[in-house]
Formats: sequence, structure tokens, C-alpha cells
Amino acid sequence: MSVHLNKEIHRLKELMTGLCTKVETSMTKALAAVLNHDKKLAAEIVANDREIDTLEIKIEEECLKILALHQPVAIDLRYVIACLKMNNELERIGDLSANIAKGIREIPNAKVISDVETSNLRLMMHEAQKMLKDSLDALFELDANLALEVCRNDDIVDDLNKKMHLEIAKCIKNKPENVEYYMRMLFISRNIERIADYTTNLSEDIIYMIDGDIIRHGKGADDKKTQTGGQDG
Repeated sequence: MSVHLNKEIHRLKELMTGLCTKVETSMTKALAAVLNHDKKLAAEIVANDREIDTLEIKIEEECLKILALHQPVAIDLRYVIACLKMNNELERIGDLSANIAKGIREIPNAKVISDVETSNLRLMMHEAQKMLKDSLDALFELDANLALEVCRNDDIVDDLNKKMHLEIAKCIKNKPENVEYYMRMLFISRNIERIADYTTNLSEDIIYMIDGDIIRHGKGADDKKTQTGGQDG
């Protein structure tokens, strides 16, 4: 690797680290805002999403500059391509966290939050947050096995989202006067489920970056699970 390319790659890693930190913080705050019905925190998350958008553009420009000026090969090329893709996934997670915050700001009151707070929503938040944390750990530790584990765990969040739909339907039937609140909770649940989906995509990009394996749509996934001793869930 040339000295100039090495400097550019190092700068790109610093930018990616900054984006990861901002996105993880945004998601963590969004989930806290849900549980505490904190509209002030929700407003802060929405405002900070602009910083994530700006950094996403900067990283894209940096990746394109490296590709155009240095024409990297082998693992350097994989890294830059993976960063282009991960950059987009992370920005979308930031957007979804902002969506959750907007949903909190639009809830008229907090008097019925205990109806859903004690259900599958809290567990769903925990699983999605763990997925994002593990995927970022996999990125910084170059741990393809951990990234693969994140991909497997997406089914857990999908199942919890389905249970949330059933639970919300029961709540609306029992307390139709709170339908607006329950629909907001359903909106929040859907956004958490989508965060898990984008986190899965992020983990797939990490596996590609580390091993060069493409496992989207099941491609190469079975072989990868066999190599790592994984079991089908």
C-alpha cells in the first residue's frame, strides 16, 4: 500500500468510527425516549440526525475519491466498497432512530404507556440494540463470526415484531379510546424491526469486507454457518 493510500484509508476509518458512534448513540437515545416518554430527548435526536446525514455524504465522497485516485486492489478495495455500503446502512439506521423519536413527539400523552411497555416492545428494543452493538464490535474487531451471529438474530426481532402486532390489536380492542397511542407504538415497533434489518445488512457487509464472502439472500450463508460451526435456527 502506498503512503498516500494508507493515509486516505486511515482517514476513512476515522470517519467511519465517528459515524458508528453517532448512529449507536442516536439509537440508544431513541429507545430511552420511548421508555421514558421523553419528548425533549426525542427532539434532540431529530436535530442530531442532520449531523449523521452530513457525515454520510463526507464518507461517500472520501470513498469515491480513494477509488478514483488510488485504484486500490485486494483487501483495500474490499474495504472501500464495504465502507460505501455500510455508510448507507448506518445512515438509514440513523434515519429510523429519528423516526422513532418523531413518533414519541407526536404521542399526545403517556398515561397508557405501561400497557405496552411491559410487553414484547422492551425485549424487542434490547435485541435490536444488541444486534447493532455486536455488528459494530464485529467491524472494529474484524470478527466475521460475530457478524454472522448478528445475521442469525434478525429472526428474533422479526418474531417479536409480529407479537407486537398481535398485542397492539388486543390493546385497541380493549381500549379503543387509546387507538392513536397504540398506532404510534406500532409505528415504533416497525421502525425497530427495520433497524434490525439494516443491522443485518451491515453485518453482511462486514463479512464481505473481512472474508470476501457474499451471503446476501442466503448466498454462501449455509457454507459460512458450516465453517463456523453454526446451526440453522
